[in-house]
Amino acid sequence: MADIRSKPTEAFIDDIRSRFPTEKEIDAVLTRKMHRRNGAMFQAVSLETLVDGARRLISDRLGYAINIKDARWLSGGASKLQMVFNLSWRGEDGTAEQQIVTPMVLRMEPAASVTESSRRREFEVIRAVEGAVPVPHAYWMDPDATFLPYPAMVSGFATGVAKPSHDAGKVTGLGQNYGPSLRAKLAPQFVEYLAKIHKLSVEDGLTMPSFDRPVVGSNLSVIKQVNAARRIWEEDRVEDEPVLAVVYKYLIRHAPPLDHVSIVHGDYRSGNFLFDEGRGEITALLDWEGAVLGDRHQDLTYAALPIFQHYGEDEKTVLCSGMMPQSDFFGAYEKASGLPVDPFRIQYYALFNRYLVSILLLAASARAARCAATHQDVLLNHVSGMGYLALSELRDYFKGMSK
Repeated sequence: MADIRSKPTEAFIDDIRSRFPTEKEIDAVLTRKMHRRNGAMFQAVSLETLVDGARRLISDRLGYAINIKDARWLSGGASKLQMVFNLSWRGEDGTAEQQIVTPMVLRMEPAASVTESSRRREFEVIRAVEGAVPVPHAYWMDPDATFLPYPAMVSGFATGVAKPSHDAGKVTGLGQNYGPSLRAKLAPQFVEYLAKIHKLSVEDGLTMPSFDRPVVGSNLSVIKQVNAARRIWEEDRVEDEPVLAVVYKYLIRHAPPLDHVSIVHGDYRSGNFLFDEGRGEITALLDWEGAVLGDRHQDLTYAALPIFQHYGEDEKTVLCSGMMPQSDFFGAYEKASGLPVDPFRIQYYALFNRYLVSILLLAASARAARCAATHQDVLLNHVSGMGYLALSELRDYFKGMSK
């Protein structure tokens, strides 16, 4: 029998959309993903294709001809295709008398990945937080793949490293050990920037039109997020896992109303920022593709997930994202943000994040690898195997909540 998730029918797609309603832009992205599976087989995208597409995109946005030089692949990450290049141009307003050379990054999604996300939303949220926290400037986007094979955006090139030189052998962010000296410099910045993100106004001062606007006192935005995760599971899973159905029902039934609307990064952790190792200074916060408007506790509990932890030098103290013990992390955040850390919301979003990670590994990663629809199918096969560890952690955490 053919796997309907590999070649979905319109009826199958419409049924899932109706059962698990979510934000308008997320619905569009996930629906596009499903339709793509009935298209042409995946073919590797050449560097020349990206250069040509980027040149046409940027020239169209600027209204004058530009030149791209020194294009090369940029490694890192398990989701997106990235190219770094030098742009020779006359500036955004076109008035520079001489050609300016600016290093930039093209970030394009492949045919399938761990996280199917919106370049439009990523572009908007980076523009929204720029000036408050360090991020690469978002220059242009191609959200409908008009110029490039898949949706893409162009941003500035940020300097720095994602891993310390003494612990460079690990997968970025997984148990990253910065060491006591570097940790002492990075940890306060890690907390300070998270507090700043969550305190930014989401009213008239910021333009994020592709984000649904949550309402304080309502839990609808939380439910939309839970539904988005469940929808990914129903669209991508390769086998059934009853524990995910049980946890889904709990998350819907106990979704807490918002007490404060924050910009939520969605993947705030070790490995998703660059830093200057010599100065111990964070230079850029990266990977905003999972950003939402929602509850700050989502970021707090994500940074504290076990997969990003390791023991301190005493081999007893557990450090969240390689930074500090969870109690110290939450306490420092409360002091920096002026926002309370609510124990029930911590427990709820700790469960939600374990649920989401299990789905991204067991379903999205496994499906992308199975369909041979990505340039990183070997890596995705590897991380999908980690999904069973994530599922075990989800089950144990949920059982512990019930006691």
